[in-house]
Amino acid sequence: MVVQCLLSLKPACFAVRYKVIVTQVTRTKTMFTSEIANATYHIFKIDRPHTAPLSVRSTLVGYSSNRNGPNTNFHRPLRSNFQLRSANVPSWLVYRLNFFCTREFLKIHKMVQAKDSQVDKSLTAPESTSNIRMLHSSTQVKDSLGKMAKLIDGKQIASEIRAELREQIVLWKTQGHRAPQLTAILIGDDPASATYVNNKMKAAEDVGINSKTERYSANITEEELISRIQQLNEDEEVDGILVQLPVPGHINERKVCNTVSCDKDVDGFNERNVGRLCLDMNTLIPCTPLGVQELIKRAEIETFGKNAVVVGRSKNVGMPIAMLLHADGRNDTCAMDATVTICHRFTPLEELKRFCRSADIIVTATGVPGLITADMVKEGAAVIDVGITRVNDPVTGKTKLVGDVDFEGVRKVAGSITPVPGGVGPMTVAMLMKNTVVAAKNLVGKRNAH
Repeated sequence: MVVQCLLSLKPACFAVRYKVIVTQVTRTKTMFTSEIANATYHIFKIDRPHTAPLSVRSTLVGYSSNRNGPNTNFHRPLRSNFQLRSANVPSWLVYRLNFFCTREFLKIHKMVQAKDSQVDKSLTAPESTSNIRMLHSSTQVKDSLGKMAKLIDGKQIASEIRAELREQIVLWKTQGHRAPQLTAILIGDDPASATYVNNKMKAAEDVGINSKTERYSANITEEELISRIQQLNEDEEVDGILVQLPVPGHINERKVCNTVSCDKDVDGFNERNVGRLCLDMNTLIPCTPLGVQELIKRAEIETFGKNAVVVGRSKNVGMPIAMLLHADGRNDTCAMDATVTICHRFTPLEELKRFCRSADIIVTATGVPGLITADMVKEGAAVIDVGITRVNDPVTGKTKLVGDVDFEGVRKVAGSITPVPGGVGPMTVAMLMKNTVVAAKNLVGKRNAH
């Protein structure tokens, strides 16, 4: 398939303009990734049309959220190998081609995937340039009829993930392995913690993970708790260890989290796992941030080169979310290559509004009901609400769960939005199940290696 598209590159400090033509597009299916695409660009100096063109080849890879699934999302380049026929290429041009041409090509390619038969006809015609440009939109802006934001159904996506895990575990057992085993430690009699653990155990049973909850009184000493965790670390029948937080005040939470073996730390709270995440290395990632990443990818929200704002800087949620949003997608964590701003409790409200208005993606995790309002959201932006707070409903007199976002107001402006409840919450539990399966497979691999 041949695609022709005119693009102008004009840096602020240079008068020379370049015309870029995408002359060839090929797509190849692979076993481990959904598709690899190759593009050839020819770049001409517009002011000197008779000079020989520069020839550029770029290789892109697209991962689907489900590696074996049909919906490929070309959100980032795996590599861009520029082979230029002219040695006199300014460095700024190479840099801008790496970002600009890749971004434009991705848009064309996504359009081709959506409507192969229709698009092929329009793109091969010489007059197709205007059609391509019409489809180049930086955000999913709603039309003038006031269409509501697309609802990102975390409950449905989590259900799909659990179904995938169920199939993986069945296959894992047919290969002669036992089912993964998750042990949860619950301290005290906090009703909310008990409910959370109970939901996690139900999810484990649903996907085929063996689970066990160990309950201890709030009077358990730190030494007794740490001793029990160390015993579970040594138990080869246990793949995942979960200590439900918070723990009583006389117990050092950080010390407890660091006692859990990195290999069995399905919450991703051990400082060594957190450090590996910050270095963009393969590790067990905290469940809520991992759930946010999976929501964004499965909802096909474009992140490459986009502006993202994370509201909240907690070490277990806000910080890891920011890391996954901004890090290099070519590395182990399959991060999202966005430009990220972190706001927190000391960010002045007017500054928070200014940052949010410029964001293509807003992820908020503060526990402050109604913090993000419609006037703070750019039209067409994606809004991910991690916050969850129980408040009294003035209409019914009963309590209800709400997020950080004024849902009814923001949904009239945003391009996509998660509800509370039913958004990030179910994804957190699904990612705990995923981490447990990953931990079980990694432990078997380590034992076999020895």
